Amino acid sequence: MRLILLGPPGIGKGTQAQRLQQQFGWTVIATGDLLREAMANRTPLGEQARTYITRGELVPDELVNQIVMERLQSLESFILDGYPRNLSQAQVLEAFLQQHGQSLDAVLAFELDDEAIVARLSGRRICPQCGAIYHIVANPSRAGERCERCGATLIIREDDQPDTIRRRLAVYRQQTAPLIDYYQQRGLLIPIDASGDPETVYQRVVHALSL
Repeated sequence: MRLILLGPPGIGKGTQAQRLQQQFGWTVIATGDLLREAMANRTPLGEQARTYITRGELVPDELVNQIVMERLQSLESFILDGYPRNLSQAQVLEAFLQQHGQSLDAVLAFELDDEAIVARLSGRRICPQCGAIYHIVANPSRAGERCERCGATLIIREDDQPDTIRRRLAVYRQQTAPLIDYYQQRGLLIPIDASGDPETVYQRVVHALSL
C-alpha cells in the first residue's frame, strides 16, 4: 500500500499514520518529524528549516525533496505524512514513482474546521527530553506540567502558538489545498472527516480503504 495523508497541520494525520503502521507495518515518512529531528541535531538543513517553521511558513522544496526521495528508495509500501505539500512536490513524487514502476494507491484528505485545529494544537505539550506528546484536554500528563515518563518540564512548540498556527493554516490553504483537485482528477482522493476522537477517525480510514 502506498498512501498520502493530506490535510492541514494539526488535523491528526500523524496519529492515523502511526495507527496504520502499527496494524499493517507500512513505513511512515513524516516530513515534519524529519525536519524537527534535523533542527534538534542542529544540522545545516535543520538550521535553515528553523527560520521558516518558527515563522509558521513552509520549508522550501529544495530542503525537502531529497530527504524524502532517499527514504522512498528501498520501500515498497509507505505512508507519506506532510508530503507532498504543493503541486511541484507532487510532480516530483509522481515522476519518482513512475521511474520505479510504482504508483499511489490512495490519497486520504482529512477535513476539519480551522478553529478546531487551532484548539487542538494550542493545547499540545511536548517533552523536550524524550519526545512524548500530551494535550491539556485530550491527553494530559498525569504529572501535571512535567512528563510522566521522564519528569522533564513540558513545553509548547513555537509552531503550536495560536498566531503561528493560523499563519500555518493560511499558508496551507494557499499552497497545499490545490493538491485536492490534483489528486481528485487522478481518481485517488478519499475525503476523511477528521472530527471526533482518534479511534472514530481511524475506523473511518479503515472503512475508506476497505481494509
